[in-house]
Amino acid sequence: MKVEDAAQAPDTVVNGIEVYSTKISCKVTSRFAHNVVTTRAVNRADTAKEVSFDVELPKTAFITNFTLTIDGVTYPGNVKEKEVAKKQYEKAVSQGKTAGLVKASGRKLEKFTVSVNVAAGSKVTFELTYEELLKRHKGKYEMYLKVQPKQLVKHFEIEADIFEPQGISTLDAEASFITNDLLGSALTKSFSGRKGRVSFKPSMDQQRSCPTCTDSLLNGDFIITYDVNRESPANVQIVNGYFVHFFAPQGLPVVPKNVVFVIDVSGSMHGRKMEQTKDALLKILEDVKEDDYLNFILFSGDVTTWKDTLVQATPENIEEARTFVKNIDDQGMTNINDGLLRGISMLNKAREEHSVPERSTSIIIMLTDGDPNVGESRPEKIQENVRNAIGGKFPLYNLGFGNNLNYNFLESMALENHGLARRIYEDSDANLQLQGFYEEVANPLLTGVEVEYPENAIQDLTQSAYQHFYDGSEIVVAGRLLDEDMNNFKADVKGHGAINDLTFTEEVDMKEMEKALKEQDYIFGNYIERLWAYLTIEQLLEKRKNAHGEEKENLTAQALDLSLKYHFVTPLTSMVVTKPEDNEDQTAIADKPGEGPADTEVARSMAYLTSYQPPQTPYYYVDGDPHFIIQVPQRDDAICFNVDEDPGTVLRLIQDPITGLTVNGQIIGEKGGNSDSKTRKTYFGKLGIASAHMDFRMEVTPEKITLWSGAAQSTFSWLDTVTVTQDGLSVTINRKKNMVVSFGDGVTFVVVLHQVWKKHPVHQDFLGFYVVDSHRMSAQTHGLLGQFFHPFDFKVSDIHPGSDPTKPDATMVVKNHRLTVTRGSQKDYRKDASVGTKVACWFVHNNGQGLIDGVHSDYIVPNLF
Repeated sequence: MKVEDAAQAPDTVVNGIEVYSTKISCKVTSRFAHNVVTTRAVNRADTAKEVSFDVELPKTAFITNFTLTIDGVTYPGNVKEKEVAKKQYEKAVSQGKTAGLVKASGRKLEKFTVSVNVAAGSKVTFELTYEELLKRHKGKYEMYLKVQPKQLVKHFEIEADIFEPQGISTLDAEASFITNDLLGSALTKSFSGRKGRVSFKPSMDQQRSCPTCTDSLLNGDFIITYDVNRESPANVQIVNGYFVHFFAPQGLPVVPKNVVFVIDVSGSMHGRKMEQTKDALLKILEDVKEDDYLNFILFSGDVTTWKDTLVQATPENIEEARTFVKNIDDQGMTNINDGLLRGISMLNKAREEHSVPERSTSIIIMLTDGDPNVGESRPEKIQENVRNAIGGKFPLYNLGFGNNLNYNFLESMALENHGLARRIYEDSDANLQLQGFYEEVANPLLTGVEVEYPENAIQDLTQSAYQHFYDGSEIVVAGRLLDEDMNNFKADVKGHGAINDLTFTEEVDMKEMEKALKEQDYIFGNYIERLWAYLTIEQLLEKRKNAHGEEKENLTAQALDLSLKYHFVTPLTSMVVTKPEDNEDQTAIADKPGEGPADTEVARSMAYLTSYQPPQTPYYYVDGDPHFIIQVPQRDDAICFNVDEDPGTVLRLIQDPITGLTVNGQIIGEKGGNSDSKTRKTYFGKLGIASAHMDFRMEVTPEKITLWSGAAQSTFSWLDTVTVTQDGLSVTINRKKNMVVSFGDGVTFVVVLHQVWKKHPVHQDFLGFYVVDSHRMSAQTHGLLGQFFHPFDFKVSDIHPGSDPTKPDATMVVKNHRLTVTRGSQKDYRKDASVGTKVACWFVHNNGQGLIDGVHSDYIVPNLF
């Protein structure tokens, strides 16, 4: 062992310096990442040497701490206001001392560098801490770590621990510098329930770029991606009086969009940039959905359009658009103002003239590689024109191609129109960058999203209204509770979907929440407060980009205050580290570079809820082992009957040829399929509710609820609390309890969910169906329940003891039939699916024969719809 160590030592020493340990430790709690990078080195030379430490970190992250330890003495960093720090820094520089700096590096990263003089034989430890909120992009959270130790390191490791209260659904890690099979034993990843872990520990031999080489193979990106379980669309967490609310619904149809692409075709786009742009547009055309509307506007010195108005993305139009794109060529100057205004007026006009679908949403995407130089070319004037023309109605996304442009102008214009700017780097993959951006905004699921909380219960709320929620993203809202002793907390998210308006409700029981959070003691405790501070600072800095005068001063003061309080290095603060050098103090400084992060998340999200109070007098329902109960109000009594049919049979419950409403139910049996008709129990396991006039269908099972409007499909689980409204229809799902469906005023159905013990040997989950209002249904309504919606009467006489002494028999005259009936009782489960309320009724034998029109088998239909 000793011999081998001696032989290895020279490999790890470069210019007299041995970096003997590098560790990147990441802790993520509810998307909030706390990362610590620690590097330890020793000077093996016999003279003093300079040791440098550099870390590349995401532009979206804030450095929160840096310490330097030399021979056991630690020099901490202090976060100060930029001006104050700058003076200290300039003083140090004027005395000829080196100092550390952070500067932008590449697309997603910025580089922190510091160097220090280390005496012969001395050890030095660098420790950098940074934090960021991981944003959801295309259905994944991504943690991006840059690895480049520049030499072999005896102990190199990356360790990430992830804790997500919603539970982790996927977790992956990959390195750009090595294939997964070569990673082999160095990489381990695992997750179960709420916890996930990734560890990367390459041995010295695994680090070598070849078996005999002394240079390191570790040079590139190490990326961890994960997502969480989304049985429920929202999740609220509360710790120490601060809360965070995550919202990302699934299973909703995509809102059709009207997109105008405003493309710079000035001379500077000539060559590769133009080719890549055309290539990206052709790929985007393959993804455009047939419900979408689109147009292209080209600007150089003047403006040309593909079509005079927006056109629908039919296969023929897409083919024609492809030809148009292939023939685009570059010419002349850059007239951004007229290009944008033409696009905006086209979208406005389409909306005013109703030539695009009512529930569609509009988006304008501009791509330019330069600054305006013809027509109106004053940035502030263009911004004013664009702001007035859009009037807050839809977002503007600005893509800046390359570095030869005023990015701040593009960003500030996009931000004040609810969009964002993205830099497209001049590189071989520029076409993929363009396409990737389009994919992020290609699938809006909700528009006009508003997150609402109880009045007077919340303060210091981060942004809670979003123009769009895009599939694959997530809306995050954080704030502070005014009263930490609240017992429960309700949050509503409202939004407009492709076919209906939705309200998602999340109710939080504080006591349950405290219990759930006990198990995360091992993760930094005030993480929600820090997440709130991070998000607040990020949003204040964004607003500040478009503010002027006093407003700008206020925003600056607030952001600075929070940056100092929470020790964040933001564009307003710097980290100052004073370190000893030749018995004199030397100052290093860490700054956050400007330009504004070129990669901020596009969009976040929206929803709404009413609670249902059943009227006191139910009329008709079927529940349990299908017991049909018909209440006859004028007799203040009820009639009931059973239907015994084989599992799989579909029965018609309601059919109204005038209103076009039908309700059918499918029978399920017991687990293991008992076929003895005397002892078996059967239930309704699936319901189909349809309106022919509205082209609407709804399938309800104990697992999920699926709605179709035409071909557009939305899916919800029984774990949701959500209200969906569209013309003449509202559906409210009350989590794990029941669902209320109303077709306008006068027709209301309730479906009750019965959940049994999962491991029960015999019983399965089933549904109950209640008609609580049918006064708008026509006199021609039929079906096992529907035929009783019109008034009918019955008479009971000759009550006498029956075969069961507790249940007397009687004679009933109903619909001109004389029947023998038995007194019994059934249950109404609308208020409570487990206990139910007793309902006394007269039981009609033989599948309701004599009470129902015809025989029960007349009501069998081939399928649910």
